[in-house]
Amino acid sequence: MAGRYGPLRVSAPSPSSRLIILLTLLPLALAAFAFVLQWRGGLVDPSSRWPGEPPSFPGMVDSPPVARPSLLSTVDCSDRSHRGSSSGFPYFKGRGFDFPAEQHPKICITTSTSAGLDQLLPWIFYHKIMGVSNYFLFVEGKAASSNATAVLEAIPGVKVIYRTKELEEQQARSRIWNETWLSSFFYKPCNYELFVKQTLNMEMAIVMARDAGMDWIIHLDTDELVHPAGAREYSLKSLFKDVPENVDIVIFPNYESCIERDDIKEPFVEVSMFKKNYDHLTKEMYFGNYKEATRGNPNYFLTYGNGKSAARVQDHLRPNGAHRWHNYIKTPNEVKLEEAAVLHYSYTKFSDITSRRARCRCKATKEDLNRCFMIDFDKIAYIIASTASEEEMRQWYRKQVVWADEALKLKLLKKGILTRIDAPSVIIQGLKDSGIFSSFLESRKDSVPKENISSSMERPKDTNISQVPHTHTVLKMKPLPARRRNGGKHQAVARRTLASIDALAKAVPPRPSPAGRRTRANFTS
Repeated sequence: MAGRYGPLRVSAPSPSSRLIILLTLLPLALAAFAFVLQWRGGLVDPSSRWPGEPPSFPGMVDSPPVARPSLLSTVDCSDRSHRGSSSGFPYFKGRGFDFPAEQHPKICITTSTSAGLDQLLPWIFYHKIMGVSNYFLFVEGKAASSNATAVLEAIPGVKVIYRTKELEEQQARSRIWNETWLSSFFYKPCNYELFVKQTLNMEMAIVMARDAGMDWIIHLDTDELVHPAGAREYSLKSLFKDVPENVDIVIFPNYESCIERDDIKEPFVEVSMFKKNYDHLTKEMYFGNYKEATRGNPNYFLTYGNGKSAARVQDHLRPNGAHRWHNYIKTPNEVKLEEAAVLHYSYTKFSDITSRRARCRCKATKEDLNRCFMIDFDKIAYIIASTASEEEMRQWYRKQVVWADEALKLKLLKKGILTRIDAPSVIIQGLKDSGIFSSFLESRKDSVPKENISSSMERPKDTNISQVPHTHTVLKMKPLPARRRNGGKHQAVARRTLASIDALAKAVPPRPSPAGRRTRANFTS
């Protein structure tokens, strides 16, 4: 039908209009298709995912401390023993201070020690906070006393191994005695004997670690603390979670303590300045400041400088001395950490000088010193302790060990040779202030056995272990009389010996880093 103006005509859409319509409908169609793919039929109430119990989120678990021990377990408010405590640290007293068994990676530490509880308790609980769950303590001396062992054996995860006749007979049959890599240390006294003993203990600790289901094992002395810098959290668990599965051994370069007073009583709390390892310094920084950093001592560090290591617990693992691990059938894949370190609290107390003399029955001669000690500074310290008066020892200690020169400290801190590390001090002081140590000791008073086990640690006859007295026996050795230490023929001979050892009296020239020492661990590459 024709209209007033003729028939209606619908003009065909232009190509541009069609394109606009297509671009508009296409996203809508894709959105509808995605909705259909995700549709499951009905809406789900999130609370219905936990039938029979409310949803559980981190921090809401209310498990009994005994059935599920945790570092952050909630203290029962109805327990009157916790009321009125002035705990300034978020940990509890008198309860299981360990981690749930299912948490991985599981880390253990093994050590050979004669230290007392005043050193062992801070050392153990600090590393528990770092994520260590198990400890294998080979004890002698103070650590093997009935007082100490009653407390140590009550700590969750701690296994105490006594140096009995049976233990030494078992270690005398170790395959290590047939290996060449440790043969130069056999049948020598003092530090060499200790090194062999530590290696044999490490071998046994590997078996214990496997039986306990451990993932990593670390050999650490009780004057050393792990400093897991660079980890996402300040913990060893976090650090080891980032280690690739193909890595067998992780090397922690060591930092050495630099004390600023000669009256240190609690090194873990009072010491915060450390000298960095050359693995964490540039070549120019290390060599450019070597002379000032040594301060006339024989080497860059007073004691060792090759760090400590952690090993993945696996088949054919073996110790490679007290500082390294190896494998009987393969060359392990090692990485060296770029930031984390082992903090070595070396010669932090003046009594450490005299204790060297008490632990070894060596003459102050060049031949005996080389037979007893590996480290040059230990030799010098032993001579000083054997020949000098207490005042002379104190003066030597202040000059060679104590860092009292404020200008030099400031310079080396700015250069990066020295560094301040406060975390261990803060953590251990927090534990101390919370009353954990005193509360733990108090709760174990009635459980201390009366018998003394020292009689069971006599050295067996005809073993392959070097024929020198036990550490616990040597500790009973009476000090030299004052008249012999302060004068007379004994002193004169010892002083001539000291003067004759030129290599020990001067700082040796800087030594280049061994091959691979500058290798850095980069887990992100």
